[in-house]
Amino acid sequence: MIQHPSFAVEPWSVREHHLHLDVLAQTESVFALSNGHIGLRGNLDEGEPYGQPGTYLNSVYELRALPHAEAAYGYPESGQTVVNVTNGKLIRLLVDDEPFDVRYGTLHEHERVLDMRAGTLTRRAHWSSPTGGEVRVTSTRLVSFTHRAVVAIEYEVEAVDRPRGVVVQSELVANETVAYTGDDPRAAAVLESPLVLEENMAKEELALMIHRTRASGLRVAAAMCHDIDGPEGTRVEVEGSGDVSRVTVATRLQPGQRLRLVKFFSYGWSAKRSRPAMHDQVVAALAAARLVGWEGLRADQRRFLDTFWAGADVEVEGDAEVQQAVRFGLFHLVQASARLEDRPIPGKGLTGSGYDGHAFWDTEIFVLPVLTYTYPRAAIDALAWRRSILPMAEERAVQLGLRGAAFPWRTINGEECSGYWPAGTAAFHINADIADAVRRYVDVTGDMSFERDTGLPLLVATARLWRALGHHDALGRFRIDGVTGPDEYSAVADDNVYTNLMAQQNLRVAAEAAARHIDRARQLGVTVEEAATWRDAATAMFVPYDELLNVHPQSEGFTKHAIWDFDATRPEQYPLLLHFPYFDLYRKQVVKQADLVLAMHLRGDAFTPEQKARNFAYYEALTVRDSSLSACTQAVLAAEVGQLELAYGYLGEAALMDLEDLERNTVDGIHLASLAGTWIALVDGFGGMRTGEGRIRFAPRLPPEITQLTFRLRYHGSLLQVRVTPSSATYRLLDGPPLTLGHHGKEFPVDEKPVTRRIPKAPAPGLRIHQPSGREVVPRHSN
Repeated sequence: MIQHPSFAVEPWSVREHHLHLDVLAQTESVFALSNGHIGLRGNLDEGEPYGQPGTYLNSVYELRALPHAEAAYGYPESGQTVVNVTNGKLIRLLVDDEPFDVRYGTLHEHERVLDMRAGTLTRRAHWSSPTGGEVRVTSTRLVSFTHRAVVAIEYEVEAVDRPRGVVVQSELVANETVAYTGDDPRAAAVLESPLVLEENMAKEELALMIHRTRASGLRVAAAMCHDIDGPEGTRVEVEGSGDVSRVTVATRLQPGQRLRLVKFFSYGWSAKRSRPAMHDQVVAALAAARLVGWEGLRADQRRFLDTFWAGADVEVEGDAEVQQAVRFGLFHLVQASARLEDRPIPGKGLTGSGYDGHAFWDTEIFVLPVLTYTYPRAAIDALAWRRSILPMAEERAVQLGLRGAAFPWRTINGEECSGYWPAGTAAFHINADIADAVRRYVDVTGDMSFERDTGLPLLVATARLWRALGHHDALGRFRIDGVTGPDEYSAVADDNVYTNLMAQQNLRVAAEAAARHIDRARQLGVTVEEAATWRDAATAMFVPYDELLNVHPQSEGFTKHAIWDFDATRPEQYPLLLHFPYFDLYRKQVVKQADLVLAMHLRGDAFTPEQKARNFAYYEALTVRDSSLSACTQAVLAAEVGQLELAYGYLGEAALMDLEDLERNTVDGIHLASLAGTWIALVDGFGGMRTGEGRIRFAPRLPPEITQLTFRLRYHGSLLQVRVTPSSATYRLLDGPPLTLGHHGKEFPVDEKPVTRRIPKAPAPGLRIHQPSGREVVPRHSN
């Protein structure tokens, strides 16, 4: 993890006061900017030094062969890897012929600030070259939320002590050298020069390049133009050749005099459109950006975020780090989704190349719940993407000998990219996760047109998968064998409780939606008899229970396995998957991430309070949290069963996952699901929020360290504010029609007048809770 304090703790920004080159790659992820369509890692303007250069367009990828030790039927043969496209953020500076490079000369001051209200990254540097040329450099960049294809940078250079010759080179560069850290040489070959040049045009004030990916055949266009304000005599030249286009600005600055350059650059990509069409598209995007201008883009960016924060902000009194972290998480969530427009949300957003840029179930279970309550438009876009890849999921189901749809475990374009059977294809729960996201969106928004046009096809296809995958046994119980649940240390198991309960909900919701939209269901081939089989399977769904231990086994027979020898496992042997064979993990009681505990969060209606307490205590002793997805779920259930201090520790772990690089892999991009989990831990955990069947309920309780928690969310067309103190909760309707709310089991209406309810005293925690030896939760102390 980051050993020195890289970031100041501030409520609305992430500020780096000093440049630490040893964590440069991590800060590039933290300072990444995106709008869901374009993503820029937080690389230095001059391009070097860097940890990992990165400019990404959502769903631009290259194909590569997937390695398999042995061929087998149904294995995917091709994988997809996100491509580092043309870099437009490069602005090089020479002072009296000396390149500005922080590794040379003297860096007197250096500061970077990610402003989460303005949506900008600002950098300030005071530098003297090795020959004594002293300048101040200020740059501010933004990826526009209102102009999907546009990025803009304001760059200023000021001479400090005496006249200086200054040259600024603004560039477009393709096929940058990217250090590949994986073990597969074929993947490294794919990432080396993945773009084939089709056009490089540089004339007057415009530079433009168009490339095509070698194997996937995607066409990528990038263009740039500039507004330049410098002293009289400033010269500008434009040139382009090969994979580089360059605008060179040369001038001489007197002390205190500045050269100001505003760079506008735009991107477009397509699998179908022609080169001339792509050329015209990026040129038009630049024209629109210049019409608005730099100040106009900044104002639009601020207005967009003002609207977002008005409906999404979370205030935490008593813990400044968590306050910063929850806003950091929400900011990255809106960055990853603002301009999706029927594209996926990758596990890393567009902040790095981790996971090859793939989308997982993380989106539906961790990211979309937050967006559904705070920025529902993005949830529509993400689910519309799932609807668009439904034909491929149906083809995959046919390949596997099943009906319905088998959605990919990991993908960019909709085709399965996981060549690992136990944790890939066998993790069928992703189908129910998608259905859960559909159910939640309809429940929160009441959007029946979405349910009919987008949701119903997804619900029908996923329900058909469960009916084909499961079977009724001799006792009439519906069972689902040979699947992998969320815990990837237990694979190809029978009757995984999470999978069965989520499939049960999927089947019920599909049948209910088909009954609401009879004509549309008929178009999808749903008969009365088929819907009845879904209801029957849901009613008969088998949920295993260990009568001896009085807990639910994670899957049938799990609690009969030997318990992992945690005392003999050294701290450096975590994560276990890197130090022990999977076959040993699979046959022991050891849990990578919340599985049965996640089931209790999402399907809390299927468990009694006593079962939740016993289950939670049992699985705490087995869960090693080798996944960043675990802490937020454990925080929610810890809060529910009365373990508030433990929940507070888990909140800190989820919240600081990237700001402190707890998993030591933020270099590859931020952990979007864990950032979403900060909101989940606060709102579902300490706010005690649960929704479903048209009802929203709260059971808030705070740990002693948090003196007040305030959050806003959208439900049934209304904007609700909830303020929680140690003794009471106040519910205020900020906008929209009246709501009926629940507070610790009692319902009441809320309209224009705020309603305050006392918080009952928490029951004393009953069972002793402990984590595996060496994986104890670090107690959190507020700051």
